[in-house]
Amino acid sequence: MAEPATDTILVLNGPNLNMLGTREPEKYGHATLADVEALCRETAATFGLKADCRQSNREGELIDFIHEAHRRKMKGIIVNAGGYSHTSIALHDALLAVQIPTVEVHVTNIHARESFRHHSYTARAAFASLCGFGIEGYRLAIQGLAAKLAIKPKA
Repeated sequence: MAEPATDTILVLNGPNLNMLGTREPEKYGHATLADVEALCRETAATFGLKADCRQSNREGELIDFIHEAHRRKMKGIIVNAGGYSHTSIALHDALLAVQIPTVEVHVTNIHARESFRHHSYTARAAFASLCGFGIEGYRLAIQGLAAKLAIKPKA
């Protein structure tokens, strides 16, 4: 069994986010998933936290990562479930089941895109949702999560 990770947040990226930087750069920009992960680790560190960054194109594996966050007693979850945000009741249910404070992130403004993207199941399981800020949304999400958890930046 994995060690407890009480000083850790899970940063969970769903399908196709491994293609950041090359997939539709006019919508998603040129930053890569590695850039996102570096940004998250850097931002988390300012609050004395670690960011455990995971990505999967498979719904069941994303759910397993959420369950692992619960077992390891992680402090919070930042989730960009990609297309699963709009379709996955199972991810919604997993996030609700673990009762870990969660922020949903989308690189693009899902409300300014196709109508099928306007609804998010994962947003209903999160205390906050950010979209349209590019990868900077991940930094904002971590800052918001830290504020929710009453964690101040380290000097």
